[in-house]
Amino acid sequence: MTLPSDAGSAPLPQAGAQALEVADPYKLYGGRHLDPHTADGPDFAVKVMAILRLLNKRKVLIVAVTVAVFALGTLRTLMTTPQFTSTLRLQIDRNVAKIVEGGNLTPVEGTDTEFLRTQYELLLSRSLAKRVAALAGLVDDPEFFRPQSLSVIAVIKKLLRSGEASTPTSKRELMATAAAIVQENVSVKPIPGSRLVDISYSDASAARSQKIAAAYADAFIASNLDKRFEANAYAKKFLEDQIKQLKLRLEQSEKTMLAFAEKEQIVSIGESSSIAEADLANSSAALGNITSERIKNEQLWKQVANSSAFDFPQFLSSNGIDTLRVKRNDLVSTYQQKLQTFKPSYPLMLQIKNEISEVDRQLSAEAKSIRASLKNAYESSLSQEHEMTARVVKLRGDVLDFQKRSIEYNILKREVDTNRQLYNGLLQRYKEVDIAGGAGSNNVFVVDSANLPGVPSSPRLLKSMLLSLFIGFGASIGLAYLLENFDDVIDSVDEAEDVTGLATLGVIPLVSTEIGVQASLRDARSPLSEAYRSLCTSLQFSTPRGMPRSLFVTSAGAQEGKSVSSIAIAQHFVRLGLKVLLVDADMRNPSLHKYISADCSVGLSSYLSGACELATAIQKTDTGGLAFMPSGHLPPNAADLLGSPHLLSLLSDSQEVFDLVIIDGPPVLGIADALLLSNAAEGTVFAIGSGVARVGAVRSALRRLELSKCPVIGIVVTKFDAKAAGYGYGYSYGYGYGTSALSYGVSASSGDQAAPTLPGPA
Repeated sequence: MTLPSDAGSAPLPQAGAQALEVADPYKLYGGRHLDPHTADGPDFAVKVMAILRLLNKRKVLIVAVTVAVFALGTLRTLMTTPQFTSTLRLQIDRNVAKIVEGGNLTPVEGTDTEFLRTQYELLLSRSLAKRVAALAGLVDDPEFFRPQSLSVIAVIKKLLRSGEASTPTSKRELMATAAAIVQENVSVKPIPGSRLVDISYSDASAARSQKIAAAYADAFIASNLDKRFEANAYAKKFLEDQIKQLKLRLEQSEKTMLAFAEKEQIVSIGESSSIAEADLANSSAALGNITSERIKNEQLWKQVANSSAFDFPQFLSSNGIDTLRVKRNDLVSTYQQKLQTFKPSYPLMLQIKNEISEVDRQLSAEAKSIRASLKNAYESSLSQEHEMTARVVKLRGDVLDFQKRSIEYNILKREVDTNRQLYNGLLQRYKEVDIAGGAGSNNVFVVDSANLPGVPSSPRLLKSMLLSLFIGFGASIGLAYLLENFDDVIDSVDEAEDVTGLATLGVIPLVSTEIGVQASLRDARSPLSEAYRSLCTSLQFSTPRGMPRSLFVTSAGAQEGKSVSSIAIAQHFVRLGLKVLLVDADMRNPSLHKYISADCSVGLSSYLSGACELATAIQKTDTGGLAFMPSGHLPPNAADLLGSPHLLSLLSDSQEVFDLVIIDGPPVLGIADALLLSNAAEGTVFAIGSGVARVGAVRSALRRLELSKCPVIGIVVTKFDAKAAGYGYGYSYGYGYGTSALSYGVSASSGDQAAPTLPGPA
């Protein structure tokens, strides 16, 4: 087959004619490739740039929302009635000075923090607000009930009720409304680290705000006193009832105890003893004394009972025996003296001897008398001991019997004692409460009285404007972020890479309609030409073997710039001196013949169906080195034709003559044509129209290509508007050509269906 062009050929920068292995350093759908120095993800600078791009992209929305909220906030501030705030300071002590011990019956709270927190909540309670409204006479003040700010809801309710007959409001309802207004406009601010608290009230009238603030102090103090009086009164009544009941119980228990004691003949003479117990104790003590006396007398008797000696203490202590012993000693001494002179038979000696015998007789009689007295004392002690022992035994039995009978008596007695103690305690408590109830002590004091405000406290115009500006800006940022997350249109290179997980081969700028695609492609130094030149350079290094011999260009949907990209790629390689065959493989909606201004009657469909030869289906173009094969007549079975072996024959035969075959195919979604063409080509370039392609469509298309084992080289982002994507003027291509005032494909006529004349080789 001969080439339908006279242009020479140049070698293609790749080796061999076999199918090339696609270099895919990125895993499909697996996320973007991370720099080894930032393996944990984008660094801080990348995040900041992403935020700045979001702000630039949504700047119109951000400015609009910010201005709207700022205007509404400022308008509301200007329409709000000025408010005057009056403040007073109270001191709230936890403990009240007691008149008597135990006289304060107010419940004792836990800690100081809990107590003060309770007081603050009481200051904001509805009951205190009603009391303040009553003290300040707000029910009779019509000005108090007038709305102080514009309320849309109130206006709507007023309009809805305009046709209804107005009914007079009762005083009870007015009081509830006044209390609600008071609650809404009062504020309580504790002073940290103290028992002081500031109460502030805001109102449209300075005098009324002062009056209501002062009424708050009076109402709170009165409420505190009332609470104490109510507690004392309740306690007094409660104690009266309890005292009456205890008195009756005490009388009844005493009567029961006395009746039982009378029945059982129980007489108590002390705290815990009876007559029988007292007798037993006395008898036991007497028995001990008698026993001791008996033992003593027994010992004395046993010493002298069988002894004739007179050296016992019992004899020595007797004056008679002592006298007789002295007399006998004198007689014995005289007898011995006389015995030296006279004989024992001498009458004087006999007389002395008789006197000695008489003294001995008297000593014996005296000793006998002492023995008899000791014996009598012993026998008397023994008799008393026996009698007292018998009495103790009898009394012990009586006491045991008494104790058995007094068990129930003791129970009744303890009940009487308990009732008497309770009665005395409650009676004492009642007297203390009665005294403390009239004391009227208070724990709340006014430190600073309510002041008369001279200037309004709100609204503060500058503060409100700044707050509105801040809220508007924050809301606009949040709305922009929300819209960005819900927006599934791919409009940036980073997003395209994140969605596809593929490398970006090129970024094609959006060209303005005034310049047009034709003029931009004709100018070799235009941003569009530079972008396609960069794309073609990436294609030359897209596989380990260089540029694929056959290249298929497709996209997820229509109007994504794949046809213009196919022509631009072909033009670039023709300029490099290669022989290029451009094939329009979109047999359902062909458009390349409009760009080439060629006849579409015979083409790819004719060759695949066997109606003509390959040379017949290929046409010459005005560009040397570039041949064109149109789609031909639209067949009813395009997928069947592409699935035939003629497609592989077309590529094989064409590569014998042409250095490069570029196939402009249909979109991937909806039809199987793109899958068949991509599988037959050595490499596939996936075009993504910035601002046109959607995330779901792109992922579905790439998933179909992956399942069909199609060699996807990478992606090319077309129609890229840096300003719309949030890059401003900082995103450039090639040798630094910016993207300001660039556009292409902004309308259907400038996209796949536009028909500019191809420029000649540069």
